[in-house]
Amino acid sequence: MNDHFDSIWIADHFYGFDEKSDPFLEAWTTLTWCAAKFPDVDFCHHVLGVGYRPPALTAKMASTLQFLTGNRFILGIGAGWREDEYRAYGYEFPRPKERFEQLEETLQICRLMWTDVDPSFNGSHFQIDGASAPPLPEIQPPVCIGTSGEKVGIPLAARASDIWNTVWRGNIDSLLRKRDVMLRCLEAGGRSETDVQFSLTIEAGLPQSTSEAAEFRTQLEEFITHGFEHFVLDFGNPSSAAETDVFISEVMEPLRH
Repeated sequence: MNDHFDSIWIADHFYGFDEKSDPFLEAWTTLTWCAAKFPDVDFCHHVLGVGYRPPALTAKMASTLQFLTGNRFILGIGAGWREDEYRAYGYEFPRPKERFEQLEETLQICRLMWTDVDPSFNGSHFQIDGASAPPLPEIQPPVCIGTSGEKVGIPLAARASDIWNTVWRGNIDSLLRKRDVMLRCLEAGGRSETDVQFSLTIEAGLPQSTSEAAEFRTQLEEFITHGFEHFVLDFGNPSSAAETDVFISEVMEPLRH
């Protein structure tokens, strides 16, 4: 796998979407297992729900995985959206504005705990007092914020992320509008487009023929011309790794070259 794909992304959910009984592995545990099994790729969650773990614990877990993987961890995180899951596990599910405020404070706490041996923080939602997280990472984990919200989420990603991830919903006008919001917010905050990597999640089945592969490749080429340079690919549930062969040979390899 590491000869072709650059990273592994694991969804942060607790049970399935069609049926609650559908198997769904806990994201941190699974990502840690993958990091040990695949030593040459990066790892990210797609994306952590900010309300599922206390921010200081998130920061500590991130610094630990960054240390254990030799700096191959990306902190992928968002404001959370799946209300039924929050409620089922006994977590509060505040209104969106508050969840995004919690997300911003969580990132502030993470960066403090990754750089300060005795950090303290007193925010509107979270506080820490000396929450040390040794060993401090030699390289801070890049922060990927997953969001599509044009009023709150994307402006936050422009302020606080190293990677912005959004999802392809089949509407190019909507996608370009979100991209343009991001570009304006970056400019307003004194940041450059090169400061943030634009990442796009695509949910689609694997191509089964040369013609389907060509169509997929053409679509990715279009996204690249619009400034998206990283793709998170959700192929559903392929029955074997061999099903990726057409995609690798007729989509990935031509694009790389």
